[in-house]
Amino acid sequence: MYPRPMLHLASKSPRRRELLRMLGLDFGILDLDLPETPASGELPEDYVRRVAREKAGAGLLHVVGQPDAVVLGADTEVVLDGRIYGKPVDADDAADMLRSLSGRTHAVISALSMISAGRELQAVSVSEVTFAPMSEADIRDYLVTAEWDGKAGAYAIQGWAQSFISHLSGSYSGVMGLPLHETAVLLKQFGLFPAHRGRTPDDGIAEERAS
Repeated sequence: MYPRPMLHLASKSPRRRELLRMLGLDFGILDLDLPETPASGELPEDYVRRVAREKAGAGLLHVVGQPDAVVLGADTEVVLDGRIYGKPVDADDAADMLRSLSGRTHAVISALSMISAGRELQAVSVSEVTFAPMSEADIRDYLVTAEWDGKAGAYAIQGWAQSFISHLSGSYSGVMGLPLHETAVLLKQFGLFPAHRGRTPDDGIAEERAS
């Protein structure tokens, strides 16, 4: 068997975990709680890149005892007219965000940072999402679902919010929080993708016998 780095996802997001599992990889979870506040005058893409990098770097400190560890950090933000729409603090805040997004096209920026003890790579995915006009009744009904809670821009594209999205240009998985194409590109550069890379035919036989 050839040694291969151990991947860790530095994220509390169950959506990111679900998406990463789609690539067929084994990975650990690093449950980090870092401050996410834009600096004065910081551009949205610079901010998203920085947060992703800080998550990956903080995650690497947690696995410093594993010399072959690779940590993936990610951040996703909704941006409209240069303003970053983070996670709403309550239902009223969520309603205000949805009113702003209603009938308009906004950007969703997802940044990735993959880091090991001796290497660091980054990638960014930018998608455009258009919301159809939403009435006050539409907004009230959506708030009842609680999908908005903990979501940048107060919506989850994988849920009921799809009924309001009239157009998407870019990465669906990126809007969810982990652009799979860009993730796969980084994983390949670290020798972690496809999932079977680094194995010999005998490894697969041994796994079948063990199951």
